[in-house]
Amino acid sequence: MSNTDLIIEERSRDIGDFMVGRLIPFRKKRMVGPFIFIDHMGPTKIGNGTFMDVDQHPHIGLSTLTYMLEGEIVHKDSVGTNQLITPGSVNWMTAGKGVTHTERTPENRRTSETSTVHGYQIWVALPKEMEEIEPSFFHVSAAELPSWKDGSTNFKLVAGRGFGKNSPVPVYSDLFMVEVIAKNDYELDINGQLEGEIGICIVEGSIQACEHNLQSGNMLVSKIDNQCSIKLKAGTHLLLFGGQPFEEERLIYWNFVATSKERIEQAKQQWRDKVFPKVVNDNTYVPLPGE
Repeated sequence: MSNTDLIIEERSRDIGDFMVGRLIPFRKKRMVGPFIFIDHMGPTKIGNGTFMDVDQHPHIGLSTLTYMLEGEIVHKDSVGTNQLITPGSVNWMTAGKGVTHTERTPENRRTSETSTVHGYQIWVALPKEMEEIEPSFFHVSAAELPSWKDGSTNFKLVAGRGFGKNSPVPVYSDLFMVEVIAKNDYELDINGQLEGEIGICIVEGSIQACEHNLQSGNMLVSKIDNQCSIKLKAGTHLLLFGGQPFEEERLIYWNFVATSKERIEQAKQQWRDKVFPKVVNDNTYVPLPGE
């Protein structure tokens, strides 16, 4: 996951108990709990000569969470991982003191036939005392994630804890990410089910919050910790995420997250000097922005 823009376009506005934006970070809310970056990937068509090829790039100070809704990607990293990412499963890579990785269309999908790739690429900042831990990678299949229903509405706990359940994804701080898919109209009461700051990403459909109707593509951030009630229209698909915020500010430059400017500068120089660990048998290199 490589973000090419430091600041995502500012589109935030207040609507009662919520702030509405596209993705984080945005002007009024740089983080939601420990979540520092969320990128909506697609939906986009691949095939017939157009494929996904994200060359080798570095990370520090964070964990990446890749969650596919449609399509497949091959993840390779300097830890030695070679993992196919499939819809509904979770790829959790912790950069710590430094890691590099690539993301590419699988060989069996490099044909003239077209298919859709759709998912979310998410960065979760590490606690200050864990910023320099050893890099690691975990893959959790869709079947291993806690799933349940309330009437015709489906829930899945992607990461962290919430609704009285725990995900097997090995997170390092108090957080949650929950997928909600409503077949029919549904009133979602989060009060007491999730702890900390709450973000609501509308993948498909629409919701009503504070008498405002909001469509897919928007993200809401609750200004009231631990509680909010929203109405989902039939066919709505949401991602809920957030948790307890850190006390320290996080700095973000390109793919680097840290609590100090000095660490960011060090990582930049390390990447220029090509001393980061490398993906095996991959000599690709994405330069620092502007270099």
